[in-house]
Amino acid sequence: MQHHLPELVELNHLLDEAPSSLTVNIGHTVEVNGKSLPIHVLTLGNPDPSLPAIGYFGGVHGLERIGTRVLLVYLRGLINRLKWDPLLHRQLEMLRMVFVPLANPGGMFLNTRCNPAGVDLMRNAPLDAQEKVPFFLGGQRFSPNLPWYRGLPDAPMQPESQLLSRVVEEELTHRRFSLALDCHSGFGVRDRIWFPYAHTAKPFPNMPEVHALKELFEQTYPNHNYVVEPQSRQYLAHGDLWDHFYLNARTAAGPERVFLPLTLEMGSWLWVKKNPTQLFSRQGLFNPRPGHRLHRILRQHLLWLDFLARAMCGGDHWLPHGSNRLRHKKMALIEWYGWKAHS
Repeated sequence: MQHHLPELVELNHLLDEAPSSLTVNIGHTVEVNGKSLPIHVLTLGNPDPSLPAIGYFGGVHGLERIGTRVLLVYLRGLINRLKWDPLLHRQLEMLRMVFVPLANPGGMFLNTRCNPAGVDLMRNAPLDAQEKVPFFLGGQRFSPNLPWYRGLPDAPMQPESQLLSRVVEEELTHRRFSLALDCHSGFGVRDRIWFPYAHTAKPFPNMPEVHALKELFEQTYPNHNYVVEPQSRQYLAHGDLWDHFYLNARTAAGPERVFLPLTLEMGSWLWVKKNPTQLFSRQGLFNPRPGHRLHRILRQHLLWLDFLARAMCGGDHWLPHGSNRLRHKKMALIEWYGWKAHS
């Protein structure tokens, strides 16, 4: 198999250096223009299902290469630290880590947001929004030649979406506590951490846990620059994969298990604002130009990725229960859903 996708070349170089403790599986292979492009599923750490797990995902939208690149930098750091860092080995005794750094290699190869079938994977789940969505942006079924195409009604999810579903079910949602981070770009001038829902403006059932995680991050790194909010504060959409996975997990496992699907939405509009010539490039709308800004982006999110892994290990010390959970629920409703303090 030969291909000319730089992110896959870099990933293969990483895997050549990886220790045997990193398990590598090919979850699916995409055939496009005579090329065979694999989707790698990488696992690291303790497989004990009683322990927490975290999944890192990138490249769901083929144009958003920066998400995959951030994950590859983070993964390279982990692989190199395994050679000398006993604290990382101790962390991996307490945690399962899962990586799908390039979920849509066909779209990235073709330089499109969608997969090779023309389907936007983040509009592909069998889930309709409960309230009005933005025209087109919220998902459409008119044509795969137009953006944000959901796929045919009642059709199975695309193979890439099905693979993500299997990974989430097999590695994450059957555990007592799990978290997923999906890395994207292309919205706003601020870096955002989004949590569900995208299909409704109703409050997210695990908002107390997200609020507790936010409070923990602010206490640990008080000068961070992320906006943490439900995606519904910005727009609603049909077919959101993470809403779908979350609802499936809640139905299968019940509310006693905590699954937190988060999205890192890197604020690419700021990159365009600082360099307006990027508007003339499809890649420029979603990725920083090579140079100092790219290197800064590749550095600055590593803290958040590493914090999440450490927070998963220490979940027993900060996950809210009882009256503390009620406190976080009230604070979340006030901060994110417009409730009054006396409500």
